[in-house]
Amino acid sequence: MTIAQALREAAARLGETSDTARLDAELLMAHALGVSRSELLLRHMDAPAPAAFAALVERRAAHEPIAFILGRKEFYGREFAVAPGVLIPRMDSETTVAAALEACAQPPRVLDCGVGSGALLLTVLAERPEATGLGIDRSNEALAIAAANAEQLGLSERASFREADWDQPGWSDDLGRFDLILANPPYVEDDAPIAPAVRQWEPAGALFAGAEGLDAYRVLVPQLPALLTERGVAVLEIGAVQSQAVATLAAQAGFASQLHHDLGGRPRALVLQTRAGSVAR
Repeated sequence: MTIAQALREAAARLGETSDTARLDAELLMAHALGVSRSELLLRHMDAPAPAAFAALVERRAAHEPIAFILGRKEFYGREFAVAPGVLIPRMDSETTVAAALEACAQPPRVLDCGVGSGALLLTVLAERPEATGLGIDRSNEALAIAAANAEQLGLSERASFREADWDQPGWSDDLGRFDLILANPPYVEDDAPIAPAVRQWEPAGALFAGAEGLDAYRVLVPQLPALLTERGVAVLEIGAVQSQAVATLAAQAGFASQLHHDLGGRPRALVLQTRAGSVAR
């Protein structure tokens, strides 16, 4: 069977479980061949299909995310290693990074609460060469993946990682203060209808946060003022219907907030600054 024929069959097979069946098939085929998707389409369509391709298709048919099969995901123009122990970086989160870079143009010291793959922290460090950063997570698996991504991106000298859980007393006692704090905490409602690929494969502890999806914000937001410098900024990623609730929590903690929308027009990030300063615009 040629690659062209195998792609047609795979797209038909994946049409039952994926809205991007043809694209998925092409990405998996390129991975099986060890070439880029562009090279696949330009040079290999008449070649014999590799034996490894069928198994990759079956993994995708079982709802395993493409990013986990490939072991990588692009974010903000860079490639990050991913595995089932971390959330897959999403394009929506690029709004969070853009809001952070706009709100804190020169962040000497950055903290990422719930670092996961490191996508947020490492992107900010790559965009701001003068900055250093600390990523915390309660998952050792996530910390290992983030550290590997820092190494791959040449950022190991400016990025450090530590096991910590903001639900536990004393987790931040020796961290000092930061000019920029990033957080993409769990914010999905426990009974939210989400895709099988997400519910079955991505870590529940990084997704779900109570009946309203607000449990993590209720714990983390009141702790942020003690971690920020006088004019420091915190940037929180939020769910599409959570802006008012999280802004209220922020106000109760002494913050003014500014909302940023993603490319789909949905509320996506809140920039917080203590009322002693002013929210950067």
